[in-house]
This record gives sequence, structure tokens and C-alpha cells, in this order.
Amino acid sequence: MSAAAAPTRRLSIYLYRRPALALILLLAPPLLWLGVVYLGSLFALILQSFFTLDSFTGQVVRKLTLANYRDLFVASNIDIIVRTASMAAAVTVAAAGVAFPISYYMARYATPRVRALLYLGVLLPLWSSYLVRVYSWKLILAREGVLNWTLVQMRLDGVLNWLLSLPVIGGPSLSVSRLGMFVVFLYVWLPYMILPIEAALERVPESLLEASADLGARPRETFRRVVLPLAFPGVVAGSLFTFSLTLGDFVVPYALGNSALFIGQAVLAFQGTAANVPLAAAFTVVPMVIMAVYLTIARRTGAFEAL
Repeated sequence: MSAAAAPTRRLSIYLYRRPALALILLLAPPLLWLGVVYLGSLFALILQSFFTLDSFTGQVVRKLTLANYRDLFVASNIDIIVRTASMAAAVTVAAAGVAFPISYYMARYATPRVRALLYLGVLLPLWSSYLVRVYSWKLILAREGVLNWTLVQMRLDGVLNWLLSLPVIGGPSLSVSRLGMFVVFLYVWLPYMILPIEAALERVPESLLEASADLGARPRETFRRVVLPLAFPGVVAGSLFTFSLTLGDFVVPYALGNSALFIGQAVLAFQGTAANVPLAAAFTVVPMVIMAVYLTIARRTGAFEAL
């Protein structure tokens, strides 16, 4: 053994005889990074939300107050929160409805070759830039885009015009409307719903389905009483992605929205244009609270116990 290798060997033996110390040394760097960078910045953000902005000097007054949280209950801010949460809920429900049949086919009926192709089709959009995908959809949904041209050729432009005339989801075109925003949100977050549901369905034992059939259950009843409850944790896992990502996104509302702000846009506006960092910090607490409530409800349903 060389002289240079001797200290390394002694250190290895020393740590081997003290597994607790070795574990501490292994976990210390990531835990330190998590505690300082992530939790430290999160604490600084929450602390900023209790400060205020002096309207005369434009300086942050570092005095603890609940003024920013009181401002969140102004009608305009309540509209922003409700608008964002309702969009996140709609996208989550629609993503679950679209993803479940795809995931079920992938897990139960697709051959290995077809399943690999479906995996590729689900993951392929994630390999491209998020901004490129969003702005590509803006071009697709524009009044001069390929989707509108296709509907005109199929004599369905009247249906599109009727949808765009609706008061809440409509707008000048799909590229500037709540409906178009919903379509893009559904597209960009759908893979995050398909993959967890497919993984949950793959874990459903075939013997349970056979036992249900042997006991006289019809396929529809087996699906409702066996498959759905066992796949529900996958739906919950996917919904955590789609719901939280929609809550905090500002690129899609900025690209396809109008003057009606979402939480991400409001945070950007308060932090940038208005330079009101404390109020922007208070707005960022809103998605945290919403997700905390969502996680609490999901935990009480027992979904996490089956993950």
C-alpha cells in the first residue's frame, strides 16, 4: 500500500466504525443547502410580507404589520386569487379526465412497443423550451392561426365565435381569452398528470381484477370499485403538479391573457412595476396557503398512504 493511500484507508475504517458520523457527514451538505438557501430565502420572503411600503418615499418600512394581508382582501385582489384558483382547479380536473384513459391504455392494453412510443409522445414536449411551446400555441390559437383556419374549412367557425362571445371564457380570439389559456395550461401540464396515474395503474395487481371478475362483478363495477380507488393516489400526485404549477405560472397568462391578472402576474407587477416588494411577498404566500389546505384535504382522504 502506498503512503498516499494510507490516510484514506484510515479515514474509511474510522467512518466504517462510526456509521452515525458517516451519515451526518453525508447529509450535512444537502441539509445545509436546504436550510440556508431554500428555507432561508423562504423565511426572508415571508418576513418581507410583514413589512410595508412608504407611499411617499417609496422605501420599505421594516416594521412588522398585517397591512399587506389586509390589502389582499380588497375586491380586486380577491378577484385575482379566485380567478387563479378556479383556473388551477379547472385545469386539474380536465387533466385528470384526459390523462386517465391514456394512462389506462398504456398500463393495461398497450404492447411494450406501443407503450414506449406513448411514453415518448408524452415526454417529447418536455424536451423543448417551455417558452417556445407557449408562444407556439399563441400562434396556433390566433385568429390567423391554423386552428381557426381548420375550423373555417370545417364550417365550425360559428361554434368558435359563440364560445368567444361567452362573458367569462371568451375574448377577441382564442389567443387572447380564458378558454385559450385553459387549453395551453392543459397541454403543458398534461404529462405531469399522465405519468403518475400510469405508474399507479401499473401497480394494480392483475389478480385483483381477476378476483373481482370471479366474484361476479361486471367490468364497469370492477373499474369503479377496484381500479379507481387504487389509481386515486396517482390522480392526487398528478393533481399536486397541475394545480400548483397553474397557481404560480405567469407566462401563460401573460402570453394569452388580457388585463385580468393572475397571481403570478400580480406578483411580477407589484415587485417590478410598482416596486412594492412587501405586497408581492404577501401575494406569494397565497399559493402556499392554498396548497397547504389542498395537501391537508388530500392527506385526510388517505391518498398519501397508498403512494
